[in-house]
Amino acid sequence: MLDILVIAPHPDDAELGMGGAILKFKAEGLRVGVLDLTSGEPTPHGSPEIRAQETSAATEILGLEWRGNLGLPNRSLQASLAAREQLAGVIRQHRPRWLFAPYWVDAHPDHVAATELVEAARFWAKLTKTHLPGQPHHPERIYNYLCVHLKLALQPAFVLDISDQWEQKLAAIRCYQSQFVTGRSIEPPTFLDSLRDEAAYWGKSIGTKYGEPFGCREPLGLTTMAGLI
Repeated sequence: MLDILVIAPHPDDAELGMGGAILKFKAEGLRVGVLDLTSGEPTPHGSPEIRAQETSAATEILGLEWRGNLGLPNRSLQASLAAREQLAGVIRQHRPRWLFAPYWVDAHPDHVAATELVEAARFWAKLTKTHLPGQPHHPERIYNYLCVHLKLALQPAFVLDISDQWEQKLAAIRCYQSQFVTGRSIEPPTFLDSLRDEAAYWGKSIGTKYGEPFGCREPLGLTTMAGLI
């Protein structure tokens, strides 16, 4: 069983969008898994073999309890009934309390489809009288992390302080050399420079060094104000 299941359209999206949060959750003793929906390939400088090696290295840095891949088609991801059944089966088997998916507005069609798929699979996972594996299960919340293709200046539901996790998050992202280093300009600002600037922006918004923003379609409930910065 997992406390948190992060669903990512491609290997590297979980690291980019919420690598710091994953590391923070792990430090707090939560059991975290990542399900990549596609292989992420083809890409200009990658291959299925290279991407698998990079994902394995990043997974080790994050210290995940579990990581899987649903094997859906990259670049043409769809929230089909067959994909919904596959994802609902994974949710029932791992029984996470919370799901994390991409923000529901994005320039990348795979990211938008991924979130539609997660929302539908969450509903299906609770169904009875079905041939889905495992027992019915309904995760309490879906939270949404921001992906790099998003160009909106949005107001997040909350921003998580990842100041202590930033360098380790960056190490996990650097595992994906084929995506963020090979073939890219070495003149500043590089992609990683821009990523740091964004994290610093969100950190500044809550009075910390680095932060990661999250959305949520559902209201957030509090039993105490103690966790607020």
